[in-house]
Amino acid sequence: MACAAVMIPGLRCSVGAVCTQGASLRLTVSTVRHLTLTSIMKSKRKTDHMERTASVTRQEIVSAAKVCGAANESPSVKSLRLLIADQDFSFKAGQWVDFFIPGVSVVGGFSICSSPRLLEQERMIELAVKYTNHPPALWVHNKCTLDSEVAVRVGGEFFFDPQPAEASRNLVLIAGGVGINPLLSILRHAADLLREQANKGRGYEIGTIKLFYSAKNTSELLFKKNILDLVNEFPEKIACSLHVTKQTTQISAELKPYITERRITEKEIRDHISKETLFYICGPPPMTDFFSKQLENNHVPKEHIYFEKWW
Repeated sequence: MACAAVMIPGLRCSVGAVCTQGASLRLTVSTVRHLTLTSIMKSKRKTDHMERTASVTRQEIVSAAKVCGAANESPSVKSLRLLIADQDFSFKAGQWVDFFIPGVSVVGGFSICSSPRLLEQERMIELAVKYTNHPPALWVHNKCTLDSEVAVRVGGEFFFDPQPAEASRNLVLIAGGVGINPLLSILRHAADLLREQANKGRGYEIGTIKLFYSAKNTSELLFKKNILDLVNEFPEKIACSLHVTKQTTQISAELKPYITERRITEKEIRDHISKETLFYICGPPPMTDFFSKQLENNHVPKEHIYFEKWW
C-alpha cells in the first residue's frame, strides 16, 4: 500500500509511507455544496443510495477528504483510506458516508469499516467498495488514484456507541459478503474498548463478541487477517465463525479452524440469545430479513436487533 504526498496543517498521513509536507486538500466549501446539491438532484433511481436513505439521519458536516491509501481486499473489493480535512468530522462505529466525487453526478453510499479511534488518532477513515456498475463504485475501481479528492458526510442509524455507565452487553455480529464493513467497524471499536479496559481500567465494560461471517469462498472473505488478529488478541472475548458457501479450492491451514462450508444457520444464532446480547446484522436483504425475523420469533426484543441492508 503506497501513500500519496498529502498534508493538512497539523496532520500526518501514515499509510505505507510518511507523507511530505506542503500539499493540501483543495475542495472548497462552495465545491462541496455544489456536489451535494447536484448529486441529490440527479440520484433519482430507486436503487440509488440517496433515494433509499432519504429519510435517514445525516450529519450537517460535509468534509473534504483525500485518498491516501488503496488496496485490493478481494478480487471484487477495493479498500480506500481517506484523510479527513474537517476537524469536527466524527462518526459512530457502524455508520456510512455519502461519498461525493467531483465529476460524478451520483452519490455513493459506503459503510466505514475502520474504528472511530483511527479517526481520532490519525484523522483517517477506511472504506471497502465492491465492484458494480454503479458510477461511484466504478470510479473507485477504475479512476481513483492516491491523490484523488472527494467529499464525505456521515449518516446512518445502525451503530454501536455505548457510554461508560451503560450496562455491559454481549455482541453477535452477522455479516454476509460486503456487509462485513460496518460490522468490522463495530468489531474494531469493541477491541478498542477492551484495550481501554485492560490498559486504563475504565471506560465501557463490554461482554463477549461473536462474529458470524458468510461469503461465497475464502477469497471473498474480507479482512480475514484483521479479524483473526483480534480473535488471537482477545481469545476470551472475541470469537468468529467464517462460512463459505461455494468453496472450490483447498482451504489454508491458518483459516481451516474457523471455516464452516455451509451457510450460517438459525440454530447457531439461537444458541447465543440472552437478555444481555445485542444482535447486529448486515448483508443482502434476504439474509438480513431472515435473521432479524428469526430473532424476533425467538423473543429477542426489537430494541436488541439492529440491521442494515446493502443492495
